[in-house]
Amino acid sequence: MDKYDVIIVGGGIAGVSLAYELAGEMKVGLLEMETTLAFHTTGRSAATFLETYGGPQIRALTTGSREFFEAPAESFEHSPLRDLGLVWVGAQGSSGKVRAMYDEMSALVPSIEILDAQQAVEINPILKPEYIESALYEPGAMELDVHLLHQGYLRGFKERGGTVHTASRVTGANRSEDFDEDHVWTLTDSGGNRYRSPLVVNAAGSWVDVVAAILGARSIGIQPLRRTIFMVPSPEGSRTAGLPMAGDVNDTFYVKPDGEQYLCSPADEVLQSPSDPKPDELRIAQAMETIDEATRIAPRHVRSSWAGLRNFAPDRVPVIGFDPAVAGFFWLAGQGGYGIQTAPAAARFAASLIRGEGTPPDLAERGLDADALSPARFIRPA
Repeated sequence: MDKYDVIIVGGGIAGVSLAYELAGEMKVGLLEMETTLAFHTTGRSAATFLETYGGPQIRALTTGSREFFEAPAESFEHSPLRDLGLVWVGAQGSSGKVRAMYDEMSALVPSIEILDAQQAVEINPILKPEYIESALYEPGAMELDVHLLHQGYLRGFKERGGTVHTASRVTGANRSEDFDEDHVWTLTDSGGNRYRSPLVVNAAGSWVDVVAAILGARSIGIQPLRRTIFMVPSPEGSRTAGLPMAGDVNDTFYVKPDGEQYLCSPADEVLQSPSDPKPDELRIAQAMETIDEATRIAPRHVRSSWAGLRNFAPDRVPVIGFDPAVAGFFWLAGQGGYGIQTAPAAARFAASLIRGEGTPPDLAERGLDADALSPARFIRPA
């Protein structure tokens, strides 16, 4: 039986980043149900760093992650960031929303600016000026190399003495007292292996409520929402280097340059049970029509497509903290579509709570509120 100070369930970006933060000072074991890590949401992310994306708590975590992304630790080959830029497009009738976004976000992201249609097209020539009433430009938006980031965390975790167990789906758990340790969890996996620890962290993505039930904790109502992504060629095979990403402020589409093609999405959110999701062909067709109306890409055929699950709590704010009703159980869940870009700060915050140190001062200054993220907002204390 393997014994740890902390067991983390889930080997996506949330699990490995927290494992990295805790390893060295604690003996950490990471359990992953698949045969490879990052098989689900992490491995299918569109991978961007957008400081104007999400609500106030997300923006606090995102801006609090930039320093790590720009200068990561030695276990990372180099920074996972690449220049991108982002134009949030406001179609006719959407100027009010563009202004509201600017007013809400400019304090944490002072580089953003409002553009008229002509200015937006000058920055991103794939846009059609007649589609745009106004736009919001985020020059500091970046592209993220998810594989490099995940592997850097994983490498650092192992260098600090951490242990990874793949093909280890948690199937049973009990918590008991014995003669040498109080209140210790014993987890059993699908292969019959057993692991012991006083603390279990639930970072199981779409499966967090499944894992919680096994450990006797109440559901937080996680909602796995499918998002479809597809690739289309750029017009006449033209290079897209230097062009920024473009997204609709009303979440009807986004397009991101990628060599001689564009990564596109209808920005859909379709509720489904935890699973291996498939792309929605109807939504792809609808998104191609909208993209054709808003841009000069003129998509005619799809080169490839896939889908991933983005996991939201009912209030769309991440759930990070100790379960108020089940001792020795910690939630790291509900990252939605922001899990990659918030991973460094979210891991630091979670590790600080586990060590009993509270919210890191730099995150508190950005407005991060531990109560707003606590699972206690969904679960009554015992």
